[in-house]
Amino acid sequence: MQQSKNIVDTGLRGVPVASTRISYVGGEQGRLLYRGYRIEALAEGASYEEVAHLLLRDRLPDFAELEDMWAALARERTLPDRVLQALWVLPGESEPMEVLQAAVPLLAYGDDDLKDSSREASRRIGTRLVARLPVLVAAWHRIRRGLDPVEPDPELRQAANLLYMLNGQRPDVESARDLDTCLTLHAEHSLNASTFAAREVCSTRAHMYAAVAAAVGSLSGELHGGANARVMRMLQEIGSKERIEEYVRGTLDGGGKIMGMGHAVYRTMDPRARILAPISRRLGERSGNPGWYELSAELEEQTREYFRQQKGREIYPNVDFYSATVYSYLGIPVDLFTPVFAASRVAGWAAHVIEERHAEAAETALYRPSSEYVGDYCGPQECAFVPLERRK
Repeated sequence: MQQSKNIVDTGLRGVPVASTRISYVGGEQGRLLYRGYRIEALAEGASYEEVAHLLLRDRLPDFAELEDMWAALARERTLPDRVLQALWVLPGESEPMEVLQAAVPLLAYGDDDLKDSSREASRRIGTRLVARLPVLVAAWHRIRRGLDPVEPDPELRQAANLLYMLNGQRPDVESARDLDTCLTLHAEHSLNASTFAAREVCSTRAHMYAAVAAAVGSLSGELHGGANARVMRMLQEIGSKERIEEYVRGTLDGGGKIMGMGHAVYRTMDPRARILAPISRRLGERSGNPGWYELSAELEEQTREYFRQQKGREIYPNVDFYSATVYSYLGIPVDLFTPVFAASRVAGWAAHVIEERHAEAAETALYRPSSEYVGDYCGPQECAFVPLERRK
């Protein structure tokens, strides 16, 4: 097979494909903005519901608008019976992300807002998805163990409800607040693979449920989602501080990676990791089992030192590195780390679908990237067709 000497294999990395007002990722400065607001300020002072309102409705809510958001989420958390029935017939060993991807399109049936092409209808669908994805995740966790799903509590907010539906017990205020911060940190991150998938599907004029299902499918791939789960499994494999140096050297000398270290965009510390590290430490201290945090902190330091000595450069933890131990301390099963991430990121996905769908007419276009044809199996000429009976 003849091939071009200049094979294009960029994965669109660094290639602008859309304009957005939703978020900004400053890789060199370690900055993340949601609609102009620094992630540090939102994580410190805003709830996930406020952030979801910001993403879906372009601004932080006043108190009356926040009350409306609380009411809308509480109203929309009940899953249709057909969706629960579908979950009950799935094999209990089904992967949670596959279940989530299969369930999202079922939510579209009977949604009258799909007939409405207005921005407001799209926002209502986005709010519905924000409300229901955590319920789907928790319901599947219960059903796969043969337990009835826990009905959402209308008095609890998003993060507290998720923990309650998973465990059947109301979480303490501190745990709910810590998960709320995680949801805020995971809510949006510009045109990552899953968000790009959502926007690309939306560009065909498919509805939001189809776009979000595509995003969930993208997130299920190991090069995108699931990194925090692999961080936790890595920590479990290492087991103790005494084994860290051997693990780091053995992995990196062999061409492997330390999961959760390094980022495709950030050239300094991921601002989300900077927020999560002290949460992990605090949760470890509060639980009386600080070992996971301490193991993470020592692994970070030894990995960074290896890169300084062997590579002559710095490497930093990303959002997945410390979210792994935070989720673990909060009692979230490892195979639900990525579904919980999706239950947060759906606010960002929906915001991008709304932006894509309701952009000015001159700005909208069906996504259709080009490719460079690098040759065929017949050399530089076209292939001569040979009938089946004469082929060897």
